[in-house]
Amino acid sequence: MKDININDFRISSQIRIQDLPTAVDLETDKKHIEKALRKVSEDLAEIQNTMYAHGKYAVLMCIQGMDTAGKDSLIREVFKEFNVRGIVAHSFKKPSPKELRHDYLWRHYKALPARGKFGIFNRTHYENVLVTRVHPKYLMYENMPDILSVDDVNESFWDKRFNEINNFEKHIAENGTIIFKFFLNISKDEQKFRLLRRLNKPNKHWKFSSDDLDERKLWDKYQTCYEDILNRSSKPHAPWFNIPADDKPTARYLVAKIMYDTLKNFKDIQNPELPADEKANINYYKKQLENE
Repeated sequence: MKDININDFRISSQIRIQDLPTAVDLETDKKHIEKALRKVSEDLAEIQNTMYAHGKYAVLMCIQGMDTAGKDSLIREVFKEFNVRGIVAHSFKKPSPKELRHDYLWRHYKALPARGKFGIFNRTHYENVLVTRVHPKYLMYENMPDILSVDDVNESFWDKRFNEINNFEKHIAENGTIIFKFFLNISKDEQKFRLLRRLNKPNKHWKFSSDDLDERKLWDKYQTCYEDILNRSSKPHAPWFNIPADDKPTARYLVAKIMYDTLKNFKDIQNPELPADEKANINYYKKQLENE
């Protein structure tokens, strides 16, 4: 199986989205990729157990991608070895009336993982510079004081919003949250294949909506917005990774591998020591139990 260098997938300079791969050959078959994923998932789960005891870091995993990119199944497969107490996932849909009475980052702040836990944002705060940019009329629901019509939404508005998002991530990173951002990069042809599969399989019909076809017509606009997101918000403390997503097992393995190879370098994440007085009496406590 091909060795992976995670820096090959990190967005660390200005990119053109059409130059980013949607497929990568790991030089092995599906069975070996799935076996490698299980091993990395188990290793990640061990790190999370230590993080839970350590209690000083949280992990935030952000996933973005076009419809059918495989976000839900990736979460299921990457984290299936985890203890449920150490992980929490949030899928951000259309804002509720309550959420719209707050600023757009409020619902993301309150969903952040506690120290010791992994948090997953399935669709993220970047929807606020993605869907709202493709459909600026949605901003009217936010009822902002200085945005009275779509005509008020200009480039300075988006500059401000990107600054706010970058500052949000900088703040949480400085307070112990390790951030991973994954762009599941699927080709337009592969999306067509997956949408057709949903229509051809009755047990997949529930996943399909005619809105998917309307959004597909806006593919180029979404790609332009994603390119801007990757270029304006991939930072050393909150990097974006381009994940070629035309093959689901490969995408899942790459995400798990990137997270594991990064987290294993945090040498300060260790199980806490017992207090000195209790550690000195371990044998005494053992005898107590053995003599019951």
